[in-house]
Amino acid sequence: MRTLPAALLAAQRSASTVPYVKLEVTDRLAGVPRLRWERLYSGSEDDYHHAVTMPGDGSLIRARISAANILYLQRVTSPGASSDFSVWTSLGGVSDASSVALTSRGATVLLFYVDTDRRTIKVQESTNNGQSFGSAITIVTAASDVGRLAAGVNASGVVALFYTLAATVYVVKRTSGTWGSSSAWTVTDSIAAVTGLGCVYRLDWDIALTGTDADGNAHVWTCLYGDGDGQSTNTWSSLTSVALASSGSDVEFHAPFLACPDVYRLFFIEKYTGDISYTRPYWSHTTSFSGYADALWREPQPFDLTSSYGVALTHGGNYAWLSAPSGVWRSPLAPNILDISNDLLELHMDSHPFRGGIAITLRNDDGRFNDPAMPLGLGAEVRVSLGYHTAEGDLASGGPAYWITAWEHRTGPGDARFVVHAADGWALLDAWRARQQFAWPAGERNIYQHLAFLFARAGLDLTSSSFSSTLVDHYPAFAINPGDSGLRAVQRLLDMVPDRIFIEGSRGYLSNPLGNDASVYGYGINHPIFEAVHRSATSGIGHVQVYGKGIYGEQFHWEEAVGGFGRVAKVLDGSLDTDALADDRAATALRRAEVEASSGSILVPVNCGQQPNDVIDITDLRAGLNQAARRVLGLELTYARAAHARYHMRLHLGGV
Repeated sequence: MRTLPAALLAAQRSASTVPYVKLEVTDRLAGVPRLRWERLYSGSEDDYHHAVTMPGDGSLIRARISAANILYLQRVTSPGASSDFSVWTSLGGVSDASSVALTSRGATVLLFYVDTDRRTIKVQESTNNGQSFGSAITIVTAASDVGRLAAGVNASGVVALFYTLAATVYVVKRTSGTWGSSSAWTVTDSIAAVTGLGCVYRLDWDIALTGTDADGNAHVWTCLYGDGDGQSTNTWSSLTSVALASSGSDVEFHAPFLACPDVYRLFFIEKYTGDISYTRPYWSHTTSFSGYADALWREPQPFDLTSSYGVALTHGGNYAWLSAPSGVWRSPLAPNILDISNDLLELHMDSHPFRGGIAITLRNDDGRFNDPAMPLGLGAEVRVSLGYHTAEGDLASGGPAYWITAWEHRTGPGDARFVVHAADGWALLDAWRARQQFAWPAGERNIYQHLAFLFARAGLDLTSSSFSSTLVDHYPAFAINPGDSGLRAVQRLLDMVPDRIFIEGSRGYLSNPLGNDASVYGYGINHPIFEAVHRSATSGIGHVQVYGKGIYGEQFHWEEAVGGFGRVAKVLDGSLDTDALADDRAATALRRAEVEASSGSILVPVNCGQQPNDVIDITDLRAGLNQAARRVLGLELTYARAAHARYHMRLHLGGV
């Protein structure tokens, strides 16, 4: 249950209350702003290697290599809709086999490129936000042709340049103005080729790269080169695959670009060489509360552009920027927030296991919603905060979020209403479909890590208030087939553990329901009960038999088994390879049936902090109940103004 201020707690228990509901709409998906790209420039420059950065003064610095292998540089002082992005300065010939890189911090801008010999890596530096650059300095002459370049600079001014030679990534650092020696990465993954390289510095050097593994599978990978935060200084993390295309699929990945304007955002090229070929940028981002080392990325989405070299990403001030040689785009970073609280006439909200939604009825007598626009658009986020008018003013508890799936206009004699339908995070999971097969062998990931991955693909975070040992100690083999939904995959994983999940906003909350969990709130004494159905029911299972990999386990609910009401439940799971795991799985099935056995429902004035999975106590002496413990499995809420005023919630209850 969410913690409530004393004044709000007192108001919801009062016999005389005045409801207050706050509704805000914003253009976010799972808590992350949806960037709305506006194209400011369309030119005719060659689609070839390029880079972009934005130093401290907000100027936009762009670099590109032409098809004739000439390096060009551009600086736009105050980029905007009226800026001229067509003027370039030639810096001369460069390698015909290598890319170009830009990075900046404060007033310092560094431009990296490879000389015409394909092996000599050079840098030119500006200390005045790119207004002028010093002479070229040779950093290193590689032993073979240099492929891709990427760089980042930390808060202490240490610069790290990354470059590729065939399937190996090298790093060379500049400390106190002096370049050191190059060293090859130490990842143990088997890499056959690296086709692209991107970098941004946050607390470590965060790396994105594209290429193929030893089996010919194409990947977009992420990893870290440590600066002491998520990874030890001067060490490499292992690679994590963000996108994969199987060998023989005719799909390649190229040109990753990375930035962190709010969350980490990644662009890369997906190239298909089959009958109907394409080269198209895709984008993804990390979830709201995760770090780069967590490698929790939303499912990549297509970007409306045909390009072989992608779009570079940077940010500054209030905008994120995209750049290609022939294009510049920008998007506001902070979406507008629309408060529609005063237009609210009715609200119906429900939250149940694996589903939840809301229907909002708004006044439209003056046609104010006849042409819905952002942020009140399809897919936008609706945040609901439930509250009351109190002695300290209007108070509300920040609660659930939903995403708009549909709207409708309803008209009648003297009446016009606008009804918005929205669904919660379970719908986002259900909407996600695997584009590829994901498969993990036994021992690679525990169940929590599998769940966190699935939530992230839908853009959601996952956390826990409590958890079972099985959740973190069991590392099963697990596979997701193309077309599988995230919701079904999550349900398959939850079948393995006693833990439960409810979703509020952009996060899933895991908890392990225990029979001795303490009550967090009471109904029937301080908080009235309007009506109640108190139900006792069998769990329906008296005996669970589990068959694993050459092992067997079982558990009994003897009262139901002897009484003849409990059926035998059989579980087949080849990932179970010990008797202890099989017995635990059987106990999990019995425990879930206990919790989910219906215990009825109660209708009460709205409790602004109530959440699913909470344990509550009920006192209803007419039914012989005195602080009887129940678990909230789901809830429904109704709010209506005017003649049919209502503000109540029905709690659907189960066993503790």
